[in-house]
Amino acid sequence: MSKKLGIISIIIIMAVAIVAIFPYVTLNPANSRVTLDVNFPLHYIVLTSHISFALVALVSGLFQFHARFRTNYPAWHRALGRIYVFSIMLSGCLGLVLSFYAENFTKAMAFLVLSVLWLITTWNGFRFAVKGQLAQHRIWMIRSYAVTLVAVSARIIVPICILLYLAMHGFHLPEGGREQMVAEILNINVWFSLIINLVVVEWYLLRRKK
Repeated sequence: MSKKLGIISIIIIMAVAIVAIFPYVTLNPANSRVTLDVNFPLHYIVLTSHISFALVALVSGLFQFHARFRTNYPAWHRALGRIYVFSIMLSGCLGLVLSFYAENFTKAMAFLVLSVLWLITTWNGFRFAVKGQLAQHRIWMIRSYAVTLVAVSARIIVPICILLYLAMHGFHLPEGGREQMVAEILNINVWFSLIINLVVVEWYLLRRKK
C-alpha cells in the first residue's frame, strides 16, 4: 500500500469511527443508536464499554502493520500490541453479552459470530507472538484487524446496500417506506461487511504466499 493510500485509509477509518461513537460521548442513554433492553439495567454501560474498548483496539491496531514502525520502535510495537489484545478481549466478551440483548435474532447471531471470530483470531495472534512464531503471528493479527474493521466497513457499505436493495425492488420503497428499508439493511450490513472483510484478507494472504 502506498503512503498516500495509507493516509487516506486512516483518515476514512478515523472519520467513520468518530461519527459512530459521537452519540455515546455524552453518556446519555437517550442518544443510543442501539435499542436498549429495559429488563437489562446495565445494557447501556456494557454497550458504551464495548464501544470504548473497540475504539482503543481500532486506533492501537493502526500502528501495528507499519513495517518501519515495528523495526524502529519494537518496544512500542509490543506495548501497543498488548493494549490491542487486552482491549479486544474485553470488548469481545462484552460483545458476547450484548448479542443476547440484540433487537432481533439476525442481529444477535451477527454480533455473536463477530465477537467469537474477533476473540479467536486475536488470541491466535497473541499465542503465536508468545511462541516467537512471528510469521503466523502477523497472519492472525491481520485477520484479527480485518474483524476489527467490521465496525467501520459495516457503516461504509450501508449506501451500497441501499442501492442494491432498491435495485432488487425495482427502485421502489417497500410498504413500510424508508424506515423498513433501513431496518432490513441494518439487519444484514454486519454480515455483509464481515464476509467482505474476510474474503479480502484471505485473498491478500494468499497473494502474499505466491
